[in-house]
Amino acid sequence: MSRRLSRRALLAATGGVSLGVSIAGCLGTGDGNGTDEQGQATESGDDSADEELTPTIDEQYDLTVEHDITMWEQYDPDWSAPTTEPTSVDFEQEIVVENLEIPWDLAFAPNGDLFISERTGRIVQYSADELQAVASPSDIIDSSSAAPGDTEPDWWASGTEGGLMGIAVHPNYPDVPLLYAFYTYDTDNGNRNRLVYYDVSADDPDETATTIIDDIPGDTVHNGCRIAFGPENYLWITMGDVNDEATLAARSSDEEPPYEPVPQDTGSLLGKVLRIKPNGEPAPDNPDFGDGADPRIFSYGHRNPQGISWLPDGTPIITDHGASARDEVKILRPGSNHGWPTVRDSSEYCETEYDRPVINTGSGETWAPSGCVFYTGDAVSAWQNRLLIGTLRGEHINVATIYDTDWDEPLADNGVRYDADWMDPDWSATSHKFFENEFGRIRHVEQAPTGDVYAITSNRDGRSDGAFPTEQDDVLMRLVPTEE
Repeated sequence: MSRRLSRRALLAATGGVSLGVSIAGCLGTGDGNGTDEQGQATESGDDSADEELTPTIDEQYDLTVEHDITMWEQYDPDWSAPTTEPTSVDFEQEIVVENLEIPWDLAFAPNGDLFISERTGRIVQYSADELQAVASPSDIIDSSSAAPGDTEPDWWASGTEGGLMGIAVHPNYPDVPLLYAFYTYDTDNGNRNRLVYYDVSADDPDETATTIIDDIPGDTVHNGCRIAFGPENYLWITMGDVNDEATLAARSSDEEPPYEPVPQDTGSLLGKVLRIKPNGEPAPDNPDFGDGADPRIFSYGHRNPQGISWLPDGTPIITDHGASARDEVKILRPGSNHGWPTVRDSSEYCETEYDRPVINTGSGETWAPSGCVFYTGDAVSAWQNRLLIGTLRGEHINVATIYDTDWDEPLADNGVRYDADWMDPDWSATSHKFFENEFGRIRHVEQAPTGDVYAITSNRDGRSDGAFPTEQDDVLMRLVPTEE
């Protein structure tokens, strides 16, 4: 029998204060409310319920972030990709925290404080070798997780793919002690998604919850929702297609979509990558898609992007879950249309003007790529200037070397090269797999301010098999190189 822990039952039993996790190591030092079925969403402050919950945080702190890209710590306009393979390194796994409950994201603050979101509805903070609960949205959908060591869980944990997902720390933390979070809540019209921020310095951060974007249609799958501050300190948000009816119909040979599929509708936030100011306003130089378009959109035509990072020159890059394999890594250009649901493989991309992938795994391999980071640290020199991707179905960390087609090609004797003529004309890639089947499902990989590499597993979400979840799952781990 499957053992499951319901979030609401747990909070009721513990008064909402029990962490239920173990610290096993330490960090390295150094349709409702104006929304239609096509996915339009309201901004904060549009209804009285939000106003009652919203303190005047914008009066307490200066949320603005005047930040030229040249001020970005990782900025290097002259960067180049390594030409060696990333395989000249061995690792030890250091478990920092165990028995997390489906962790979805981790976000480092500039001072090294670490925040983790658990999909079942809790944000925890790890600082000075201590773990404490920070916030838990009161109206988040009810969800559960498989118990540690339950190797025969149901395929779906309740809550499915929704719940508490992406988190991001304000760039001026701790002077501006705000933590942004994206989560799914339930309404009479089905699931909705919401972006909020919390003042984590408050006695009760939950009371400071301030809504930035609200009433975005959600679903049991394809919500997206990775959030991260980029090189110019704008907040980027990846949005999935939420299994939209018209999108599903467009992929069928015998159905006519009842309306324009939401990834191609620039009036909808679904199937998009958004770029906003920290207060929720559109970034000032976002693309103009014309009348009726949402000004928060940076790119469109996406299926279920769950990872975003940036090359050292500031170029954004995402991971996107494919349909029946065909997972992708893509460069984002302002206003780019990535073709979903019209295209997903070579025969469909040919003879179109859609932006093309740097990596497409093809019909024979599934990664289910999730969170990623373009690694620029020194702790793992063999991985420097490469994209680190956590994979769920693939159960490995993929190290992708992204290179300009005019540069020298990196070696790929022990990996795979992606350079077909139907793919991105300006960028190619190699990929190498690490830790296959060692840790189970990898939800996200992140670089700490120290340059160390951290990862979180997602083995209690009901989709693991074999030896997972273990009695330690889910875990936050640090990957410690032993030799290079």
